[in-house]
Amino acid sequence: MTMTTTTTTAATPVAPSRGALRPLGLGEIEITGGFWAERQAVNATRTLAHIEHWLEREGWIGNFDAAAAGTLGARTGREFSDSEVYKLLEAMAWEIGRSNDADLDRRYTALVHRVSLAQEPDGYLNTAFGRPGQGDRYSDLEWGHELYCYGHLFQAAVARLRTRPSADDGLVDVARRAADHVVAVFGPDGRVAVCGHAEIEPALAELGRATGESRYVEQAALFVARRGTGTLGDIEYGRGYYQDDVPVREATVLRGHAVRANYLAAGAVDVAVETDDSELLTALTTQWENTVARRTYITGGQGSHHLDESFGEDFVLPPDRAYSETCAGVGSIMFSWRLLLAQGLSRYADLIERTLYNVVATSPSHDGTSFYYTNTLHQRRPGTVPATDVAVPRASSSMRAPWFAVSCCPPNVARTLASLASYVATTDDDGLQLHQYAPARIRTVLPNGRPIAVDVETGYPHDGVVRVTVVDSDDEPWTLRMRVPSWAAGATLRTPDGVRPVPVGSVSVRRTFAAGDVVELMLPVGPRLSVADPRIDAVRGCVAVESGPLVLAVESVDLGESGVSADVADVRLDAAVPLHVVDGRVVATLGLERSTDEPWPYALHEAATSGATAEVPLVEYHDWANRGPSTMRVWIPLV
Repeated sequence: MTMTTTTTTAATPVAPSRGALRPLGLGEIEITGGFWAERQAVNATRTLAHIEHWLEREGWIGNFDAAAAGTLGARTGREFSDSEVYKLLEAMAWEIGRSNDADLDRRYTALVHRVSLAQEPDGYLNTAFGRPGQGDRYSDLEWGHELYCYGHLFQAAVARLRTRPSADDGLVDVARRAADHVVAVFGPDGRVAVCGHAEIEPALAELGRATGESRYVEQAALFVARRGTGTLGDIEYGRGYYQDDVPVREATVLRGHAVRANYLAAGAVDVAVETDDSELLTALTTQWENTVARRTYITGGQGSHHLDESFGEDFVLPPDRAYSETCAGVGSIMFSWRLLLAQGLSRYADLIERTLYNVVATSPSHDGTSFYYTNTLHQRRPGTVPATDVAVPRASSSMRAPWFAVSCCPPNVARTLASLASYVATTDDDGLQLHQYAPARIRTVLPNGRPIAVDVETGYPHDGVVRVTVVDSDDEPWTLRMRVPSWAAGATLRTPDGVRPVPVGSVSVRRTFAAGDVVELMLPVGPRLSVADPRIDAVRGCVAVESGPLVLAVESVDLGESGVSADVADVRLDAAVPLHVVDGRVVATLGLERSTDEPWPYALHEAATSGATAEVPLVEYHDWANRGPSTMRVWIPLV
């Protein structure tokens, strides 16, 4: 693997000092239309203001005001609610960098001022500990989330530093004072401990990269090295819940709380890259491979345990018990993206794509003002429409809700969408790599000073043609590499030299490009049937329908006029009839197996399928439950 060294910092969430690929920043790439541009627009115009409103309404921003005034009595929100304010600040910073929204910048600056006034003279900043009537600082590292909250503060500061390096709002100074405090308390000569919820590890590493302060990276490495050595107390879920059971470099698969596990893995990749620790990077690669092969849903979602929000054992992936927390999807993207930058392998971008379309895009409603916390693959009973003016205690998977008592997911989605362009493409010393497909404008310069200017046109994910037009180039050859998803067998490539088939993985075109040259990748995004590994017992005898990167589902809203059934529990898919597309929707032929209420639910096996069938349009999974309460299933039994 050829390693490249980054000499300039792009406006991107992750900017390693070395690696196989360099990320592009928001000033170098813009998503100009299509699926993701629409979601970025909703995020900017509706979601950010919605989150800001609820943070004010619930008093989570007000906690900072009261802390600064010395009047913080009955604090509102959970112990980690500070972090949601920081995630909003990060999302705002990326959106300001993307759109240059002056009003948003004004609101951002005002919010930073309120946060900054609550910081203690020694750099400590948290509204849940350290004051009269509260627990002592760092007295509950298992559950207190103090270091976790710092992590989101640091990532917000990185976003501001990289998008507006000359801004004088003060957030970067606040973050640096807090980071210095953390190093003083938990550094080599300080307290030997870690946080029960990983997050500070990738944040410290990135803050160190952004500021050039090596002590922050060293502290991240120290936290990673301590994890798994039993510094946290045992709990009812076991130390594996917060990955304190096995040292990171000895683990072979992600386990425990799915968000914590992915955040820790992301931070550990940062540490491995910055310290050139190939042994640690190899261990993390193994963990990624085993987790994807054994503990990941077809949507890319992770986590099958509701009680502790954790991964189950290998191949324990029941669709109706899928927890698949939205934040775990964001964490998975963070982990995969860092491995992609380090190693340059397309398989990481494949998982990112799957998770973006089928977890991150599923969480928000069409109008961006209600969200899924968890993402089931089988809804057995129609959901209940939540009140629009009340925060629900915790989201199961009934209906999207406007806010939760634990509202980590809405701002996590917001910061991901605002910074999404930075995940689309990278460069190395030889050229440009496209990882995610969307209409885009790319203008960058290679390390040798060679300019690269291309426009991407596509109707992806519904149209498989991805057209790259070279806008400007010099007289030297460079390489354009395009990802060919693992599901895209039969893909073809058209270049100025002709048309040829290409294998899954990636395809490269190296030539001296002239302005106006066009390269077209043609991906077969038509519908297909997928089956699960037979060890996933919960879906044995079932199929899922996919179309390009999209997972599809049958939703009861579409069964009402079918004559088959109004209950997704009764339908069976006839695989002998080809899937086809009608008016832009994939249509499947479904049969009926009526249930009978018997005093004993087990009987001799016999065929019970009626002869009645109907053509039923399937819904893109990310769109389900946007038409009112419904039942839904991804995995459909066969006739």
